[in-house]
Amino acid sequence: MTRVYLDHNATTPLRPEARDAMIAAMDVCGNPSSVHAEGRAAKALIERARAQVANAFGADGADIVFTSGSTEGAALTMAGRDLHGSAVEHDAVRAWTIEDTQVQSSGLVVVDDPTKATLQVANSETGIVQSLPSGLAVTDATQAFGKLPIAFNWLGAQMALISAHKLGGPKGVGAVVMNRGTDLAAQIKGGGQEMGRRSGTENVIGIAGFGAAAEAAARDLNNGVWAQVEEFRNILENALEAGNKSPIFVGKGQKRLPNTLCFASPGWKGETQVMQMDLSGFAVSAGSACSSGKVRASAVLTAMGYDEVTAASAIRVSLGPRTTEEDVLRFAETWLEKEKKHRARAA
Repeated sequence: MTRVYLDHNATTPLRPEARDAMIAAMDVCGNPSSVHAEGRAAKALIERARAQVANAFGADGADIVFTSGSTEGAALTMAGRDLHGSAVEHDAVRAWTIEDTQVQSSGLVVVDDPTKATLQVANSETGIVQSLPSGLAVTDATQAFGKLPIAFNWLGAQMALISAHKLGGPKGVGAVVMNRGTDLAAQIKGGGQEMGRRSGTENVIGIAGFGAAAEAAARDLNNGVWAQVEEFRNILENALEAGNKSPIFVGKGQKRLPNTLCFASPGWKGETQVMQMDLSGFAVSAGSACSSGKVRASAVLTAMGYDEVTAASAIRVSLGPRTTEEDVLRFAETWLEKEKKHRARAA
């Protein structure tokens, strides 16, 4: 059985360009803070990656602070700031915000005071893309970076969060992108690395991989790779809808990430669907989370007004650059067969 990976919003396969850059960086032994030749060589790798990320994210003239990922980036940018947010944000962001911003049934969020708020570019579960107000304090661009033609310089946000492993880079490295001169208190203190905003010896190998992945992702975007992915996503959606009228497609009609399809089959638990599809060779995610052995409905779908049964019956299929039309049609055929059997047993 050939497995099909359809969980790219969770993490992506490592790009060959990132792997090559990381292997090369392994032979550079110096500490980037050292002034000798070996240290300067390591520092040069970091600065090259910084330039690659800045160029790919349209962040020329901005400061880029490398972190361990968007979760750390959320803590760095939001701790102690009393920012306002909504239930559709990632848990890493929700942990630091006052959750009082209302979510519309469309999945869109209207922010009252952008300077005191955070709003994601796109939702990882539904794929719904937000319209960002100018002056936003922080935006989580983790899912959008590399999939959508966006640039930090015209997003209008003061700071943005990005992560390498969502676009073909390694896990454990990300960045905070901020307008130059932004006042940001370090949460990890020590030697003053990363312009004094994030101390600790830099992850040179991971950062090198991040830079190479960002550069490759920008090239894919410019070459229309994600337009092809969106076509396959739409083929999948149409195949599921044609084969069965029961699925509820979340965000249909809204601007979405080109690779993301979230749909619910009310009464058929998302976790059960994920397990059955996994046994059939497909990797997807549930639209609901499991905590301490208890299933809880998706906070995102609940915030959009879906009832608890529907919110607990959603799955997310997220395609990647290597996904083929055959892959999505096989998935649709298999899911429809499983859904038919589930309904027959439940009758």
